[in-house]
Amino acid sequence: MPYTPRKAYIVGVGMTKFDKPRGERDYPELGLEATVKALIDAGITYDHVETAAVGYCYGDSTCGQRVLYQLGLTQIPVLNVNNNCSTGSSAVAIAANAIMSGQVECALALGFEKMAAGSLGSAWNDRAPPMEGTMSQLFEIEGDKEYEVDDFGPFAARIFGAAGQEYCERYGATWDHIAQISAKNHKHSVNNPYSQFRASPSAEEVSKARKITRELTLPMCSPTSDGGAAVIVASEDFVKANKLEDRAVELAGMGIATDSPRLYEDKSRIELAGADMSRRAAQKAYQQAGVGPKDIQVIELHDCFAANELILYPALGLCAEGDAHKIVEAGDNTYGGKWVINPSGGLESKGHPLGATGVSAVVYLSLQVRGEAGAIQVKDREVKYALSNNVGLGGSAASFILTKPPFYKEGGHNKDRFGYDLASEVRPVSEEELAKVRSKHISDYVPPSLPESKL
Repeated sequence: MPYTPRKAYIVGVGMTKFDKPRGERDYPELGLEATVKALIDAGITYDHVETAAVGYCYGDSTCGQRVLYQLGLTQIPVLNVNNNCSTGSSAVAIAANAIMSGQVECALALGFEKMAAGSLGSAWNDRAPPMEGTMSQLFEIEGDKEYEVDDFGPFAARIFGAAGQEYCERYGATWDHIAQISAKNHKHSVNNPYSQFRASPSAEEVSKARKITRELTLPMCSPTSDGGAAVIVASEDFVKANKLEDRAVELAGMGIATDSPRLYEDKSRIELAGADMSRRAAQKAYQQAGVGPKDIQVIELHDCFAANELILYPALGLCAEGDAHKIVEAGDNTYGGKWVINPSGGLESKGHPLGATGVSAVVYLSLQVRGEAGAIQVKDREVKYALSNNVGLGGSAASFILTKPPFYKEGGHNKDRFGYDLASEVRPVSEEELAKVRSKHISDYVPPSLPESKL
């Protein structure tokens, strides 16, 4: 008989505020805060977690264990994940696959990052860079004839800026459209207390801001960030056994993809930015969920640079190739339009701690589906389906589609678990909250924790 995978459900979410790297909070604290909040939201302890996938890009080999040992030495598998900017989504996929395959009933996906200030760079100079093929393709396509290499700006920004420029050249859009996307995302972030930036520059101000590359200005670029995010993923049996029907969000579709030959064969700057793997991931997610772009109400997509949001509209099936700027002109990417895209503020505003980014999109969308997203909640329509997109050059792309399951019970709210509205107020976790979710079976073990002033 053909194998039919079980369904997976998000039953608990937690997150720290994303903030500018200042060296004030270390990754064990960031990861612990996010995990404790997710466990409290689910109403369970760490003893219920049977496996964990932990994503981060900047850190030594067992940072996941360093974080989770604070909750108890329960001997569960802890899998550390690094997949560039899609690291967080990769962790969610690993946790979901553990549920869907029947290996476990409850899994944790955690992502965090403690980043250095300034643009991204490699820690290695004695080995081949993973993206050397993409780098050589960009040099070949653009020529490097009119500009010195250093004039282009940071390499990631160069890729996405070049992709936006190609879209404008091909389809008649202008950089004013991209400035409008950036202004829209910054405006959304004003209502998100977890966002790194909460200013709201106009499109004109975005356009006139300091240039980072030939095309991109500073407000069009995501910042480096510190932060953490976590989700608890469970089976239907676990949901019902623990009476979590009032918070279970079904992972209806999941698509994970890497690059196709178009990365090199098309000689396209848009393809160098990962467009085809996003197409593939979205198509797989839609197919699995049995829905299409018109069924989606809210989207969190990977706007590491504002130009990437523009080229992702057709990649996610929201419009035909060449019509992305028409979505901008019609206001179909914000409240009152066809879709609300990046209500969190997107990476440009809420921040981009690489390991946490993909997990945070699932956190935000789970709250949207539950109707608990606070001031950024989509209120003019019921959120029946929510779509996330996460892109890591090099490459990996992930899309998830979330919805309420048929057995969902209205009436629950995270305020009942926390004593405050999780989406509207950012609070650190207390020693009491940590004690509440720490393993009870390892009662004679008191793990090293951060000073009380840090919790």
